[in-house]
Amino acid sequence: MMFAMGELILLRHGETEWSLTGRHTGRTDIPLTARGEQAAASLGPALAKRDIIAAFSSPASRAVRTAQLAGLGAPGASYQLQVDPDLQEWDYGGYEGRTTAEIQQDRPGWYLWRDGVIPGDTEHPGETVQQVGKREDAVLARVRPLLPLGDVALVAHGHSLRILTARWLGLDADGGRLFALATGTISTLGTEHGFPVITSWNLPPTAS
Repeated sequence: MMFAMGELILLRHGETEWSLTGRHTGRTDIPLTARGEQAAASLGPALAKRDIIAAFSSPASRAVRTAQLAGLGAPGASYQLQVDPDLQEWDYGGYEGRTTAEIQQDRPGWYLWRDGVIPGDTEHPGETVQQVGKREDAVLARVRPLLPLGDVALVAHGHSLRILTARWLGLDADGGRLFALATGTISTLGTEHGFPVITSWNLPPTAS
């Protein structure tokens, strides 16, 4: 007999000044813009329709604030919002705060998913895509056992969620390059006939 499984609900945080200008934002704690806060709050009605039994957020304030504005773990909920350090964004090392165009001035043709990052300071040592993949594997190992009970929400970042999605599908971590993901959106991961699939992707609040 097949039993119904919950879905992973992925929320990319709302807009920040750095995401708006295309600056690589790993461990730097950048707040949401006013428009980012509005988009985060707009996710609430869609989430209220779901049977969410747990919610986890990156420790970055832009992710935690998005989760709060979207109503995850609000007073009266049966669960509390939990912070999971493994949901942090890719550590971009020496490329933190720089745009792709700026990086390509020094490294023509540079492509993050293929060429990676360079070491930065002690707060931004940098990560390989495989290292981020191992973090997201750890997240999936913790949340998979919860899915028979209902939906689980994960609030994080563009690259970390794309890599998590690749690992959910059984792809190598760099398979995350295949999944564009905008700020302030909802995506869902589930199963079909017992196999992992994407059930919705990159939906703005009005379409979710």
